[in-house]
Amino acid sequence: MRAGAGAGGPGPGPRLRVVAFPHAGGWPSAFRTWWQVLPADAELLVAQLPGRGARIGEPPLTRVEPLVEALSRDLAGREPLPYVVVGHSFGSVLGYELTRAMEQKGLPPALLAVSARQPPCFPSEPPFAHARSDADLLEHLMDLGGMAPQLMTRADLVQPVLRAIRADLEAMERYERPLSGTGVPILALGAVDDPVVIAERLHLWSLETTGGFRRSMFTGGHFYLYAHANAAAIVRHLLAGFPGPPDGDRGRHLPRRPETVPGGDPERFPGEETP
Repeated sequence: MRAGAGAGGPGPGPRLRVVAFPHAGGWPSAFRTWWQVLPADAELLVAQLPGRGARIGEPPLTRVEPLVEALSRDLAGREPLPYVVVGHSFGSVLGYELTRAMEQKGLPPALLAVSARQPPCFPSEPPFAHARSDADLLEHLMDLGGMAPQLMTRADLVQPVLRAIRADLEAMERYERPLSGTGVPILALGAVDDPVVIAERLHLWSLETTGGFRRSMFTGGHFYLYAHANAAAIVRHLLAGFPGPPDGDRGRHLPRRPETVPGGDPERFPGEETP
């Protein structure tokens, strides 16, 4: 799903691209705050996986490999632009593997940002979250702030959300560290008050790259990445290495919200409602 300058609005096309992957079960609207803080000449491209959003009628996939194959094929077929990749939680796994796939195609991003996910050298171990009962999984999501309380009485909404979350969790928990890493620089992001991720492990993402490495920490729990202030700070990190717009094009660099968002609702956060 595209937002920002690439969403069909008036004016020149985008100058750069941010490719984003939300958390397990996440919809593209998870990144709604990012639409507000990205410069107007940046295209935001958010993965909309099977089983959610406009694809809610499709069965979700439970392995990383077919997801990345389809995502990399789609991205490679788009207009070439300088770009960065950012993934949150489960999205970090997809972002890392997409980066490796795009390197193999000769189309690597300038930077990979991984958020709220331990590095692959710490594989998931049983008991796996994807195998929990619906009640236990819902309780876990409520504790993390990943499920709106008003959904709990709507079985017609909860079940599709749970199917997507369970599929993503299975893909993440069955994922195995690849034999080789990436040459793309990595920025590891996390929250000091995240109850899921051990913050001290984030620096070990440095083992997955032969490029540069940085780490930046925030507050806000497991879903800190979507808070407006944190989103603005992270965007500055991501785009710091890109040259500014030409002098005659400075006005396009001001942040703005997209006027139209194909396939999504900018006021809807994943887990709150469905169309």
